[in-house]
Amino acid sequence: MIMALLLDLANILSGLLLAVPLLAQIPSAGGGLSRFSAKAGPFAWVVGVVALVAGGFYLLVHIFDGPRVFHFEVVGILVGLALLWDRIRGRERARPEPGLRGAGLVLSIFGLIAIVVGIQGLFTPD
Repeated sequence: MIMALLLDLANILSGLLLAVPLLAQIPSAGGGLSRFSAKAGPFAWVVGVVALVAGGFYLLVHIFDGPRVFHFEVVGILVGLALLWDRIRGRERARPEPGLRGAGLVLSIFGLIAIVVGIQGLFTPD
């Protein structure tokens, strides 16, 4: 029960962290989301680890014991990898290019998907 809640919250938080460049373009919400990103950005790796561990746990449970693999754990693993990618590669994060295009746009859209999946997970019984 707690692991499912951790997975859902990690999906929502990591989705917010990934989607900030896209959501910052909303006129009334852009400033607040940018401040949230600036304060939560240094802790993004913690959210990534929680998403990766909880998603991996449920992936193993559903492969060996459960009815089937659900999209909640797959999204959790993918957002965990996306947030931890720079630490996995051992490189410093490069400055993002101005504007939203290419890989940044894809990650932002995936962040929106992760937010929806996390909210859906909160209302789905275990």
